[in-house]
Amino acid sequence: MPEVILWDVMDTLVRDPFFTHMAEFFGLTFKELLRLKHPKTWVEFEVGALDEQGLYDQFFTDGTRIDGPAFKRHVRDAYAWLDGIEPLLRELKQNGVEMHALSNYPPWYQLIEERLQLSQYVDLTFFSCDTGVRKPAPEAYLGACQKLERRPEECVFIDDRQANTDAARAVGMHAIQFTGAVGALRRSLSEFGLLRAG
Repeated sequence: MPEVILWDVMDTLVRDPFFTHMAEFFGLTFKELLRLKHPKTWVEFEVGALDEQGLYDQFFTDGTRIDGPAFKRHVRDAYAWLDGIEPLLRELKQNGVEMHALSNYPPWYQLIEERLQLSQYVDLTFFSCDTGVRKPAPEAYLGACQKLERRPEECVFIDDRQANTDAARAVGMHAIQFTGAVGALRRSLSEFGLLRAG
């Protein structure tokens, strides 16, 4: 049975502003944002290949300048716990469960920490901007195991994206795809012996 939980963060623990708030900052619809933003800039920001100023300079394909500091504040203010997640994390922490983040995200995870104090529940251990590797690459999962000195089967990985949970299973981890239903997630964690059933 697994002893360690590795959590995706965005849209598993915390609302992802990309889907809910970024477009409105630019006065765009979400569909327009997808069409106009540079397809590689955010990914490069996530793996540490691009710094914050580079993000601002290259956010749009046509080079349109953005007010970077205002954009950053807008995103920070949009971070929020998903419904029911914080009480679940609190209970797991009280049960002594070891938990780490395993997330594709840029250094702005520090803004999440400022706003929500995520680290009171989950160690901010594996973010792609620090590791240089994004899920679903096998190295993202195996690198975490190596760092934690754990076998894959000792870990359960939780993510809202099936491609990422499939990749975790492929390297030998247990995995749960989060569908937004905290009750279902609680039941799965109970089956792994990490929560009391009920």
